[in-house]
Amino acid sequence: MATSDKPVLLVIGAGAGIGGHVAARFAREGYHAVLARRSDEEGLQRLVAEIEEAGGSATGTLLNASEDGTIEELVEHTEHDVGPIHCALYNLGAQIGNRALHDTPHRTFELGWRLGCFGLFRLAHAAFPAMVGRGHGTLLVTSATAAVRGNEGQHSHAAAMAGRRMLCQTLNAEFAPQGIHVAHVVVDGSVDAPDTLGKLLGDRFEAYKASKGEDGVIDPAALAETYWHLAQQPRNAWTHELDLRPWTDTPWWNDIPIGAIDTGTSDSRGPRSK
Repeated sequence: MATSDKPVLLVIGAGAGIGGHVAARFAREGYHAVLARRSDEEGLQRLVAEIEEAGGSATGTLLNASEDGTIEELVEHTEHDVGPIHCALYNLGAQIGNRALHDTPHRTFELGWRLGCFGLFRLAHAAFPAMVGRGHGTLLVTSATAAVRGNEGQHSHAAAMAGRRMLCQTLNAEFAPQGIHVAHVVVDGSVDAPDTLGKLLGDRFEAYKASKGEDGVIDPAALAETYWHLAQQPRNAWTHELDLRPWTDTPWWNDIPIGAIDTGTSDSRGPRSK
């Protein structure tokens, strides 16, 4: 029996960056936010507490999304015991850093696919039947530059993100006519997220942000406004894919110096690993 009469936002990958800020944004508008993340119970409960202190409603649970059945059980529990999932956010990353082919074991490559692509399939497989039955629903999917361009050392990540992008397109083709809005968000830039980029960079995180200059790193609170907008779009003007970046960044599709094409030289900045 559902315990909330509010619409539910389910966040798979509710860290202190995008996931947590999107949850807080939706909670301000009357949603109950169900936050799921792999680890750090203390951090998870801190996010829940912050949402509740701001007047919102939220619950949190630890979830190993790479294990079969976990996403499905969470969706079933949420629909039955919390409330109808009006919007789901798939925000799990699959970035392991730059690795040469011989430094990418089979199990690492497969884990990237499980988190980057298969988990999204499982979420849609579990959540869409109820959404279709209600005649509406939204699936927001955080993605990365690797979904549209494969860089050196990004074998696992690029394959996972490209699969994520194509899955969003096939889901949209099948379910948009049934009232389900699928939006693929290419985050073409660095996000100020301490438990993702912060962990990758470690002690270099603050120096890196300073090197990018003012407004050179994406503010996840600002990004959350875009996610909220996507979820509120009328169905006669749905966005199915967008890309965004800081104003100082060169877009992924134009990230080659003019002279490099004529001279055959490489980009002196090196490959990007977003």
